[in-house]
Amino acid sequence: MRRTAFFITAAALTLTLGGAFAAEDEKPDATLKLSAGSVAAGVGVNWGSGTLTYKGKEYPVDVKGLSVGDVGVSKIEASGKVYNLKKLEDFDGNYTGVGAGAAVGGGGGVVTMKNQNGVKADLVATTQGVKFALGGGGVDMKIKK
Repeated sequence: MRRTAFFITAAALTLTLGGAFAAEDEKPDATLKLSAGSVAAGVGVNWGSGTLTYKGKEYPVDVKGLSVGDVGVSKIEASGKVYNLKKLEDFDGNYTGVGAGAAVGGGGGVVTMKNQNGVKADLVATTQGVKFALGGGGVDMKIKK
């Protein structure tokens, strides 16, 4: 039974992420690490911050709009790759889902999102047992000035 559940989960994840990580052959333009905290039941994450590493420099990022599916989570961390970032100014914007939030081994979550400038981010929750997704209005991210 556990083996069947594993294969069903693996197949669903493959279908969900097939398009999301199609850029895997593509070289990322940047990396992104996010963290957020103070999550209450049913509320989601209202704030967060992160670091965008682009062309060898690190830039602090403000984040609003991530949603976490678990109750009692005090901190979430995610990291991933950023594609189609031709100039730093293109990073700022509202990111909406390209791929569905999905669970990965160990209970983490995966989300692929894209902004109005065509910048795409593939993120994986690195906090054990946390599944995250985009809020209804997407996720607003911008470089702190």
